[in-house]
Amino acid sequence: MTTMELGSKFVRRGLWLFVFGLFIGFGPWAHYMHGAMEEVHEAFLKNVTLWWGCPWTLAVYDTQLGSLAMVAFGLCFRMCARDSAVPVTATVKMALPLCFYGILGEFVAGYLFYFVVNHMWPDFYFTPIHEGKDLWLGVQGVCLAVCFVGAVMAVRGIDSTLDGAIAQ
Repeated sequence: MTTMELGSKFVRRGLWLFVFGLFIGFGPWAHYMHGAMEEVHEAFLKNVTLWWGCPWTLAVYDTQLGSLAMVAFGLCFRMCARDSAVPVTATVKMALPLCFYGILGEFVAGYLFYFVVNHMWPDFYFTPIHEGKDLWLGVQGVCLAVCFVGAVMAVRGIDSTLDGAIAQ
């Protein structure tokens, strides 16, 4: 795989993930629309925190932000490919699946796994059931860590490619 091909794959997957992030943004929107029709109780007015919001906001945010980062990485790789012929290492190639699957995993953990955890601990998100919150947030943290490792690998690959271009 060339640097140009790697950059193109980052851009394509990042753009599709961004569109996907916009689509799944309808989940929190529907949650808020439903909540707008409900009566607001005293407890809500005293404790308006993230836990009173939509449980899927983090998954949507991470999908959208991560996808834009992937596009930026891809454009950097493409720019580097124009300026040098530095080969793509196996480590740099791993950055793409780590970023992509880390973002998808965050969606699955944050959006879909929510229903599994909520089945095990009903209303865990809106009540202080720490086991449910710890499990749900822990799995999301693992997915974010996978994406973070991929992002670091991509940045290191871009950095070494730039160093190779300067050396030429």
